[in-house]
Amino acid sequence: MKVHFISIGGSVMHQLAIALKRKGYKVSGTDDEIFEPSCTNLKNEGLLPGKMGWQPDLIIPDIDAIILGMHAKDDNPELVKAREMQLPIYSFPEYIFKESQQKTRVVVGGSHGKTTTTSMIMHVLKIAQKEFDYLVGARLEGFDQSVNITDAPVIVCEGDEYPASAIEKRPKFHFLFPHIAILTGIAWDHINVFPTWEFYLEQFVIFINKIEKGGILIFNETDPVLTKLVQENKRDDIRYQPYAVPGHEIANGKTIITIEGSSQPLQVFGDHNLLNLHAAYHVCNELGVDTATFVTAISSFTGASKRLEKIAETGTTTVYRDFAHAPSKVKATIEAVKQQFPGRKLVAVLELHTFSSLNENFMSEYEGAMDKADAAVVFYSQHALELKRMPPLPKKVVEKGFNKEGLEVITDRETLEAWLQKQEYTNATLVFMSSGNYDGLDVNAIANAVAK
Repeated sequence: MKVHFISIGGSVMHQLAIALKRKGYKVSGTDDEIFEPSCTNLKNEGLLPGKMGWQPDLIIPDIDAIILGMHAKDDNPELVKAREMQLPIYSFPEYIFKESQQKTRVVVGGSHGKTTTTSMIMHVLKIAQKEFDYLVGARLEGFDQSVNITDAPVIVCEGDEYPASAIEKRPKFHFLFPHIAILTGIAWDHINVFPTWEFYLEQFVIFINKIEKGGILIFNETDPVLTKLVQENKRDDIRYQPYAVPGHEIANGKTIITIEGSSQPLQVFGDHNLLNLHAAYHVCNELGVDTATFVTAISSFTGASKRLEKIAETGTTTVYRDFAHAPSKVKATIEAVKQQFPGRKLVAVLELHTFSSLNENFMSEYEGAMDKADAAVVFYSQHALELKRMPPLPKKVVEKGFNKEGLEVITDRETLEAWLQKQEYTNATLVFMSSGNYDGLDVNAIANAVAK
């Protein structure tokens, strides 16, 4: 197979390129800019383009597949030439499906918890010595890639609802046709792509209808929106497996899980992680992993990168970094930390960084999300607004949206650093929540200083 990537430098695209090269395919690719760690990863595999920029001369008749990244625009000169030559053109998820048509496909969908649930499944299957391929949106300990394509009989995929490519606007998870599907919950996000709640909901109805006949839908029955959606769109040709928070107890800052008589202490915590774990359990069960094996294996799961990731700790102070940015994720993270450390002060720092979170019309969705934090700050930078070509976001709009007494709203990094230095961290937990970088704030340095 000869495969060419248009926009090879993407965080997931370059991982697929490496996976296909390791499978024995002839791989080429181009991009107009490639950042770290993609640059070094591609260089180490001999896949880094010799020069930056689009190169239509590389589009030749004997290419078996063109894989188009999100960064490439509709008028990309390589794409234009590929269309003229009538070469097969795939978005990322379309190509994943092409490679996995003979596999049992597991797809994890939902507005939150996808990466963690996918990672939990991968962690257990690896310990249980099951052969599988995978696609996940974060770095996971024990795996050197976030994408792997071999001849394994199973593939486990994180199913994103974001558009597949510049020319294919349908959500990625509509192209994967699972035999085993998970829906973790539904909470409106990506307002720039799904401008109405009804349109967003419709994407999950379509996903349910993409499940292969004879397959199974594993869904979070504690989410009333999702449960109603499932009930209203019942199919007779698939099975349904609801799940909820499994039996557990919290003792001395540790959560101990119990499933069908098997108990183990966990490295992760919080109801949202317990829900993710229970969904992963049902998937692994479908794939032949028994309960005792699952519970033992999951006890060593430390979490996916930046998902309630512990970055510093002393006897009375812990600092976490979390990817949470959407309202439901922020609320789940704060509630999890408060539940795990009920006697501690909770200091919460949230960065608004995405199109949705910086949208004035979306701000009311955050009401109550940070209520359980003892000290809370919402940060966003003018630079982020400018990059996204968005209008100014008044502080008063943010304050009204969150509706939390004592909330600090900060828009420059220096003021945020000063606020953090003023806080008292004895017997406290500090949580950073963002999909961005706080306009260049050195979070690790602050975490280490707090721990000292």
